[in-house]
Amino acid sequence: MIPLLEVTDLATHFATRNGALKAVDGVSFSIAEGEIIGLVGESGSGKSVTGFSILGLIDPPGRIVGGSVKLKGRELVGLSARELRAIRGREIAMVFQDPSATLNPVLTIGTQMRLALEAHGSVSESEARARSAEVLERVGIPDAARRLDAHPHQFSGGMRQRVAIAIALLNRPKLIICDEPTTALDVSIQAQILTEMRDLAREFGTAMIWISHDLATVSSIASRLLVMYAGRIIEEGPVANVLRQPQHPYTAGLLASLPANAERGMDLVQIPGSTPSLFDLPPGCAFQPRCDRRSPACVVMPELTSGGLGRRRRCHHPLNGGSA
Repeated sequence: MIPLLEVTDLATHFATRNGALKAVDGVSFSIAEGEIIGLVGESGSGKSVTGFSILGLIDPPGRIVGGSVKLKGRELVGLSARELRAIRGREIAMVFQDPSATLNPVLTIGTQMRLALEAHGSVSESEARARSAEVLERVGIPDAARRLDAHPHQFSGGMRQRVAIAIALLNRPKLIICDEPTTALDVSIQAQILTEMRDLAREFGTAMIWISHDLATVSSIASRLLVMYAGRIIEEGPVANVLRQPQHPYTAGLLASLPANAERGMDLVQIPGSTPSLFDLPPGCAFQPRCDRRSPACVVMPELTSGGLGRRRRCHHPLNGGSA
């Protein structure tokens, strides 16, 4: 069966005075219809750029320099701007981190939703209002028909994010890329939106890529986890398996540093060192300067190899009994 989305050796670089910055460097993964995957890692690991690259939202000096992105077997890399606009919103939608930057402050919510529908087909004003009100209700906005005439500033932060999610759902896309959409919200609102998004994905058969630095958030919505470091995927597998038995030392370090895993009164565990500059990556495994399992073999880049049970990891010295 053809995957809904298949990304192969995707590479996105940014030209700078100091040379090419390899924000995404050979990323490969696939996602099936209705599946939710989590894409996690520290800031600067390439998560968001991967999402933007899938949708062709990379502006100069950035550009996709290699690889393939196929949606239901159709190659997206190399499509014209017009062809990509026809895909965005209709087949693949995106929910950004800050709804204030997504929504137009001078247009009513109803107008913005109508424009999103009209971008992909002819629709009457009454049909647009009915469809918009229906989707707003789906994401938990009360009195939806009346709120269509409100402006973004008349909504709370959590409600604005629900509106952004509703706009993403309007044209019933097969895939939604969620770029840290709950980061700026308080914990209770986060939990509500996560539950609603999971239910909507199940109801409509919508696949999702949930981008986040928060492992706890991703574990509550995704079925499969991809961990990124320095522009590459370094571990992949079912969420429960990865969280219970990480095979890459970086993933283990992320989990150990979670405050929930610390004993009261004890210092928090931290990964030594800092994320390397993408202009000056060490030879071989980018994590090896910070890794307590490194050896001379680590100066050679490890392949992303099978770790059993649907697992993959990029490591010469995997944890939890995995063989190199």
